[in-house]
Amino acid sequence: MRADARRNYDKLLAEARAAFAAHGTDASLEEIARRAGVGIGTLYRHFPTRYALMSAVFQGAVDELIARAHALADATAPCEALVTWLRAIITHASEYRGLARALMSASGTGSGAGTESSASAMSACSIPMREAGTALLVRAQQSGAVRPDVPIRDLMQLTNAIALAAEQSPDDPELADRLLSLAVRGLRPRTDETDSRAD
Repeated sequence: MRADARRNYDKLLAEARAAFAAHGTDASLEEIARRAGVGIGTLYRHFPTRYALMSAVFQGAVDELIARAHALADATAPCEALVTWLRAIITHASEYRGLARALMSASGTGSGAGTESSASAMSACSIPMREAGTALLVRAQQSGAVRPDVPIRDLMQLTNAIALAAEQSPDDPELADRLLSLAVRGLRPRTDETDSRAD
């Protein structure tokens, strides 16, 4: 990509991210192009469909979350590192109206012809996400802080569901943290739960 084309691409992505955060994923593409300082034709040359633009924004989000997982890989408290990463997923998903629904549809819980290409792109993104999360989960399990029978797929579904619940309850900003705290309790080994009840 030429330098000027790359600049336009990056500006469009930045403006799309801001627009999706402020107005949801159905934000005006014309307005995104205008704010990026380009014509709508330039936007469509880079992103032929809305789904292509959404996928690119989501891929940027995935890249950030994977980088965060790598940064937490050697943390001295593996369970805390895992929870920090799960919270980052929830926080990021909550920045975009409709992002949680897109993530849910990618895992097969959504339907409709309009979601097919978006779901395909999000499914592809979920593979490196699961790999990054698995590394954190395995360390937490090896430390004895997380049950060994917890799969990363379930954790990803859980965080997406929490993000969706928080999105639907905008008047309760603490909801996501409360739900995540409840979920973390369920991650603990059963022996620890028994000991805590005995105490």
